[in-house]
Amino acid sequence: MAVLSSRTSTAAAPPAPVADGIHPTLSELVALRAVAQRRPPARKGRHNMAGPAQSSLRGRGMEYAESREYVAGDDVRHIDWRLTARSGRTHTKLFQAERERLTLVVADTAPTLYFGTRVRFKSVQAARAGAVAVWAAARDGDRVAILRGSAQEAPVPPASGPRGVLRVLDALVRWYARPPLDDSGLQVALDHAGRLLRPGSRLVVLADPRSITKIPPTRWPALAAHHEVVVLLLTDPLECEPPQTLLPFALGDRRLELDLAQPGARQGWQREFLEPLEAALEALPRRGVRVYSLQTDAASESWLPLLGGAQPQVA
Repeated sequence: MAVLSSRTSTAAAPPAPVADGIHPTLSELVALRAVAQRRPPARKGRHNMAGPAQSSLRGRGMEYAESREYVAGDDVRHIDWRLTARSGRTHTKLFQAERERLTLVVADTAPTLYFGTRVRFKSVQAARAGAVAVWAAARDGDRVAILRGSAQEAPVPPASGPRGVLRVLDALVRWYARPPLDDSGLQVALDHAGRLLRPGSRLVVLADPRSITKIPPTRWPALAAHHEVVVLLLTDPLECEPPQTLLPFALGDRRLELDLAQPGARQGWQREFLEPLEAALEALPRRGVRVYSLQTDAASESWLPLLGGAQPQVA
């Protein structure tokens, strides 16, 4: 904040963008830090303590540290054959333990997300849910990254702390302000994710239910076998509970009306909106994925109990 005095003057700063429910703003995503961090931090493991608790070590890691002479009990798969050949004594490789888990957000940017009838667009709710995810991850000490289905734009690389979070928030604001012209679909985004993830990572997918129908069912168990996978399905109340009356639509310069009191129209609506949602809510938990239907008028952090927890009951 600029301090004004009789000896100094400064131009007024431009007003911050106001959250309108149509375009996400950086200020509203930053403000979600407070609600995300009300969640208790992950418990750390301690010596001689029983029960489930998170360790600060994420596994053996992949970064080579040094080699030492082999001792009984060492994993023979890690023998340093070159040093063994040079020295004539068996040596084994040691690796740097990974202490920071990766939380990767995969952002679906399908055009169907840029719509909403209550409180905010589905795209804005996606941006807010992604912000909640990375603020919670930062509290847990994770590195955070984000990507979308694009052949031109590279993923936001993993980084820890506020700097990493702000880079993710910037991407959420840009991607969910309007549909990107180069969207290649959720399948491409998951392909990118597979190259970035490491065993033990957390994957948070922000998606329209209709995008989930395009993913091969076998893809989810393969991801869930090595990672914690959470899928947030962005929905609007109108999609889930349409009125039994004439519903007007604007299509360019034309006005259309859909009579949802007619059985045929209502069945078509159900096939388009309800069936993909119900199919995802039923199938994904069987494949090891935690899933949550997040409506546009719901609290953006309402899904947080899924992180590190059990799959909630779906009504």
